[in-house]
Amino acid sequence: MAKEQQNTQEPVEPIQDSVESVVETEAGEPSVAEEAAADLLQQLEESRVEVEALQKELAELQPRTQAEIQNIRRRAEQDVEKAHKFGLEKFANELLPVVDSLERAIEASQGEDEAVKAIREGVEMTLNMFLSSMGKFNVEQVDPQGQPFNPEHHQAMSMVPADGVEPNTVVTVVQKGYLLNGRLMRPAMVMVAKG
Repeated sequence: MAKEQQNTQEPVEPIQDSVESVVETEAGEPSVAEEAAADLLQQLEESRVEVEALQKELAELQPRTQAEIQNIRRRAEQDVEKAHKFGLEKFANELLPVVDSLERAIEASQGEDEAVKAIREGVEMTLNMFLSSMGKFNVEQVDPQGQPFNPEHHQAMSMVPADGVEPNTVVTVVQKGYLLNGRLMRPAMVMVAKG
């Protein structure tokens, strides 16, 4: 038993010596804990300065970001509006040859024969219903006969001499043009008077 007590006392003495040396070191020079605390305080101060700089940058970017979001939203609304307005353009373009064919059928049936006259009247009614239906969807016909040439809505096929007509006046409409909500779908193919 005396040996066991002796063994337990031996390790205690070196630990006490270590504690005393640490205490002596703390009294004379800064300890590791104090240096670590100073480093942490310095890092904390640097982090606080960085956070303030980031907050300032965020405050400057927020109005610009909100303006960009508003611009994107406005552009998206305009795109949706255009899609609603001009979504029928491809479909309407596919129907234009049908209108052209009906107009040619009317031109070809100019005889006085009763059978031809009845066919012409039927085709005219069909054409009028067709144009009326297209008009409900804001498809307008451009028929510039006798009007001044407008390069925005007309395509000149040729210039021809014309007596009693002012220069640059449309004298013949070869194919009518069409607008969808005011936007040109197909220009009118015309012949223009020479100057």
